[in-house]
Amino acid sequence: MFELNLQYFAKEGPGGEKTEPATDKKKSDARKEGQVAKSKELNGAISLFCMFLVLKVFIGTLGTSFLEVFSMAYKRIPEMTVIFDGRIIARDYASVMNMIITKILTMLLPFLAVAFLVAFIVDLVQVKWKPTAKPLQPKFNKLNPLNGFKKLFGKDKLVELLKSLLKLLIIGYMAYSTLKDEAAQLFLLYDMELIGALKLFGDIVINMALKICAVYLVIGVVDYVYQRHKFNEDLKMTKQEVKDEWKNAEGDPQIKGKQRQRMQEASRRRMMQDIPKADVVITNPTHFAVALKYDPQVAPAPYVIAKGEDFLAARIREEAEKLDIDIVENKPLARMLYYNVDLGAQIPQELYSTVAEIMAVIYNRRESA
Repeated sequence: MFELNLQYFAKEGPGGEKTEPATDKKKSDARKEGQVAKSKELNGAISLFCMFLVLKVFIGTLGTSFLEVFSMAYKRIPEMTVIFDGRIIARDYASVMNMIITKILTMLLPFLAVAFLVAFIVDLVQVKWKPTAKPLQPKFNKLNPLNGFKKLFGKDKLVELLKSLLKLLIIGYMAYSTLKDEAAQLFLLYDMELIGALKLFGDIVINMALKICAVYLVIGVVDYVYQRHKFNEDLKMTKQEVKDEWKNAEGDPQIKGKQRQRMQEASRRRMMQDIPKADVVITNPTHFAVALKYDPQVAPAPYVIAKGEDFLAARIREEAEKLDIDIVENKPLARMLYYNVDLGAQIPQELYSTVAEIMAVIYNRRESA
């Protein structure tokens, strides 16, 4: 007796239970590793159905070709044997066998080509075209007996077992029901010629195969839906994994915050260095401060060279007082400039007259002084 730890069968993942849908990056990484949502049952069902459908259409031609090959081989029997000292000795049989094999492969090649082409198209529809050699690379973690034990009693093995049993039951039932319905026809084979008997037997077998493939196709569609659901469930992530992926893609928020803070500080230093160039500082008077400069050679209208709120506004006012720059209190104008005009940008046209009046007063005061 041993104690069974149910945690061995739980979904693993750092940061708790996997409850978050997989991100695009997680799906892309899984695709590169060869992990895709694909149903082998759907692939096999459609391939078999198409192959038997083609076989049903060309069964007559195929039967005639087989009889021609048989007749040709039968006629060449004398070439392959010679009687010597009362014994039959085979000779030159290799060329005849090569001829028979070549003829049979030539007859079967279209059907095999149809099966291959359909399987390729079904795979392409399911997983799109993106080949990778990753699944062929050896992975030593697959040799872990604990992982093998988990898979042995896992849900996937149970599903595969149920699918296999279901297929066996369907094949058995369809074969039994078809042969039961055709029992009367089968008893007529004793009284029929070879070609007619072969044609009848071929029709019975192909009809039975098509019925089985039709039901098998339903199983394939259901399995494809299940495989997509299972794939999405297996790729689910924990909240911590989503956060870690976002950090790796976008950068650590703390680091980005520090970088943004350093950039803001550098911008403020440059802004404070430009205050001596200002012609006027518009204030709220305590909450906002915006420094304006008018230089016709730089811009046709006054532009903002510094602005700030609260503490930074106080520093701009202090610096303006030290440099004896005119400070004008205009609450609406200060708020309008602070929220709507970026550093280095010209004032909007609707503020031309208001700013022009302030600049005119300042220039007249300086000229009179």
